[in-house]
Amino acid sequence: MIQHKREAYWFYRFLSLGYDEWVNPLFWTPPMREQALAAARLDRRDLETLDAGAGTGFTTEGIVERIDPQRVTMLDQSPHQLARAARRTALAGVRRLLGDAEALPFPDDSFDRYVSAGSIEYWPDPQRGITEAYRVLREGGVGVVMGPVRPAGRIVRALADVWMLFPSVSEYREWFERAGFEDVQIVPVAPDWYRDTRVPYAVAVSGVAGAGPSSLALPPPAERLDAKGGQLRSALRFAVGSLAGLAFVPIALVMKLRERR
Repeated sequence: MIQHKREAYWFYRFLSLGYDEWVNPLFWTPPMREQALAAARLDRRDLETLDAGAGTGFTTEGIVERIDPQRVTMLDQSPHQLARAARRTALAGVRRLLGDAEALPFPDDSFDRYVSAGSIEYWPDPQRGITEAYRVLREGGVGVVMGPVRPAGRIVRALADVWMLFPSVSEYREWFERAGFEDVQIVPVAPDWYRDTRVPYAVAVSGVAGAGPSSLALPPPAERLDAKGGQLRSALRFAVGSLAGLAFVPIALVMKLRERR
């Protein structure tokens, strides 16, 4: 229900108010960020790096520990998230842009590294977003996407399916390989309270861009944030999807408290 541009926009209009205080400590922790960024191979300070779907800048803060801020670009479709990011002193030298991860406003071969953490689950067309990552990377550049995996438990899986996109591990690999990425690697990541051994909580998927453009031909984007009409359908999706997402908070709190005990 929230895997749509307009719905995701409004979802983060409200979630941005408490994202850093309530969401990150439960669902996207500093150790998870470290694992994901290790896959990005941020091994030189002068690497031109894009953080797509950067949100409030939590992941970007990890990037600028390794890359000069002047070489880092944050992109997000939510002005509310980027406004929160502007408060982080570590990101003072970072360029911040409003934009769509499925239609990146950059020429081909613009970056050495591409990072996207916690954004793919809101993309209406994940294959397009990953193909865009390939397009803007230079030959030999590394792209990393971190996102959730479809849960194994029946009740939690049903809630996840109502809320947003939870791909399988095989779907992540297929999207990267179809876009043209080589040496695709998948690293499981999880908060300390996660204990299900059947499937990963989330994955950091990395790949290396080859020479030349992607051979994958894609149709025009299926959705645009500024598209007219469909307000009632959008509102219903937003309401139902938000309630399903909210149900994950007490689940995670109980699991975290159990882990601490």
